[in-house]
Amino acid sequence: MKDIYGRQINYLRLSVTELCNLRCRYCMPEDGICKKRHEEMLTEEEMVMAVEAAASLGISKLRITGGEPLVKKNILSICKNVSGVEGIREVCITTNGTLLPQLAKPLREAGIRRVNISLDTLDQSKYAYITRRDSLGRAIAGIESAVNAGFEQVKINSVLIGGFNDDEIVALAELTMKYPVDVRFIELMPMYDGGELGQRAMVNNQVVLERLPQLEKTDGDGGVAQLYRLPGAKGNIGLISPVSHLFCSECNRIRLTADGKLKPCLHSNTEYNIKGLGYEAMVEQFRKTITGKPARHDELSAKNSSGAGRNMNAIGG
Repeated sequence: MKDIYGRQINYLRLSVTELCNLRCRYCMPEDGICKKRHEEMLTEEEMVMAVEAAASLGISKLRITGGEPLVKKNILSICKNVSGVEGIREVCITTNGTLLPQLAKPLREAGIRRVNISLDTLDQSKYAYITRRDSLGRAIAGIESAVNAGFEQVKINSVLIGGFNDDEIVALAELTMKYPVDVRFIELMPMYDGGELGQRAMVNNQVVLERLPQLEKTDGDGGVAQLYRLPGAKGNIGLISPVSHLFCSECNRIRLTADGKLKPCLHSNTEYNIKGLGYEAMVEQFRKTITGKPARHDELSAKNSSGAGRNMNAIGG
């Protein structure tokens, strides 16, 4: 289905939980979140029905997100059931990777085709600082497990944070020399007041090109990412620049939060509820969400925060 600006909306990001086993400083508070009542959250049956409703309007790609989706006890069942929905051609998942050593192969068997793993640093003390958890070893093991599980593609997402990991650009990029993975540098979005992660933390992705002058531009479908490659690498380097280069005109996605709210735009507080609705009513809410998708969101900068109205863990990464 096309929105009123002619964009073909074919991509749904489905958050299955707001909970996470990490506490990343740019995503959620140190003490976690106030856990909502079970009856406030989408059931597995409602999630599957929502995907069916979305598919009826032309949604063909689905990404499972959180919070951390792998802490969801029934995550394998959810993945298997949504993968079987008619019209859904691709199901992917985004995870911090710490639970992948035991779940990578079962996820692949459940129908997950691609996996994105969030990893902002290769330094153990810095990882413990940014995530407030000492889990770097499990995250690295998760990457290796994903590579060995036979996913069609494994991507590593690194949020670029000035004064924190911009000195690791080369080291993170060189993961593409060691593993058959893509590494994608993502500009920090002003979604959550992370205390010391202030104005100095927001740096332009241009710094990646400056630190890696040997990068070669690469053709291919990188979605919202500009693709490059290190000579002799096994995977690509992607630059995702939601702050310095808006890609609203090419946006093909909508989002469904774990508590049943459809968001036509990540950076808007406009939401359409589907919790408790039947199939036909869900279809209508999806239709409203797509037709209500704005042309673009407001400018993002250190001084202009997102208008999302939620922390990232409550939207879906």
